[in-house]
Amino acid sequence: MKILVINAGSSSLKYQLINMETEEVVAKGTCERIGIAGGKLTHKANGETFVIERELPNHTEAISLVLQELVDEKAGVIRSMDEIDAVGHRVVASGEAFTKTTLVTDEVMQTMEEIAELAPLHNPAAILGINACRAVMPGKKMALVFDTSFHATMPDYAHLYAIDYDDYKQYKVRKYGAHGTSHKFVSGAAAEYLHKRPEELKIITCHLGNGSSISAVDGGKCIDTSMGFTPLAGVPMGTRSGDIDYAAVEFLCRKKGMTMAEGLTYLNKKSGMLGISGVSSDFRDLTAAKAAGNDRARLALDMFIYSCKKYVGAYMAALGGLDAIVFTAGVGENTPEVRKGIAEGMEAFGIKLDEEKNNYRNDGTIHDISAADSRVKLLVIPTNEELVIARETAALL
Repeated sequence: MKILVINAGSSSLKYQLINMETEEVVAKGTCERIGIAGGKLTHKANGETFVIERELPNHTEAISLVLQELVDEKAGVIRSMDEIDAVGHRVVASGEAFTKTTLVTDEVMQTMEEIAELAPLHNPAAILGINACRAVMPGKKMALVFDTSFHATMPDYAHLYAIDYDDYKQYKVRKYGAHGTSHKFVSGAAAEYLHKRPEELKIITCHLGNGSSISAVDGGKCIDTSMGFTPLAGVPMGTRSGDIDYAAVEFLCRKKGMTMAEGLTYLNKKSGMLGISGVSSDFRDLTAAKAAGNDRARLALDMFIYSCKKYVGAYMAALGGLDAIVFTAGVGENTPEVRKGIAEGMEAFGIKLDEEKNNYRNDGTIHDISAADSRVKLLVIPTNEELVIARETAALL
């Protein structure tokens, strides 16, 4: 069985073709600048990289070009579209409409249109990608795999906000979380690495990147996560503020003459590490600037680490114990300083990091960075969201 995984953005589209018998990626690539001058497809297959520069006026044209490359005499890896058994689409937010992977139908797509506003930066783009695939691959089975599904197991007292309950019921304003496919993958991989069943473990998964979220996973199920109604909540991120007093937002909007929409853009795009440091949203730039003596870069990193540490502490309490902490994603996998900072001062809770192990060279494998006498395992696990999407799609079929 071969599954084509699609992750569509508003002007980009990433894809992987995965052979489910071996879980090998046989081809992958990215379409860039869809709907913008200077379109480009970068396609990797057969150990080579193929670059095609061509205008991509819409997602349908982009998908068509991807399928053309997959069957191309030189760049292709299949003989015809018949070899693709199904398509799995990444979707960020499902609201309460879907709590598990779902086959695409006309009725499902109607519901997707209705809940698009739950993730205005992501869901409309996903809908474009899904509709493009349906147009180019009519009759092909397709599945929607939601980032929020893994968090659907949160108890009501964890996912509800203390607002008028009738408003929650009418508008579905509650915590949904994000990065669910990543949290699911690395928590499962941690159990496998530790030779335990997921049901036996209490794990805190730290997906740390330009967007960051932390989840408490008890027995393989999420019981809490740091992101909220949207991916704006939680720890401070590359350009997102993370948690903030809501009255402070209204105050800032008045003082800066911003509308609510402009205020949300400010919190999503101009805050976080970028806003505090004034240097960059990229943690590589921040660590370099800190080393060069930039105090605002130092402050940004300290704020990020402190916030992550607080969530780890809170989730240890929520879990009633802890067996492992997992670090993943761009920052979690590649920034030893952040991992060290989160673990420091946590010895009383059985968390001890081995500094030599922590300074490993990233080779794409799992690394145990805990000290020999640490009661809690500290693991760095490369995430693989596309594989989760492919697995979910195959299981649904």
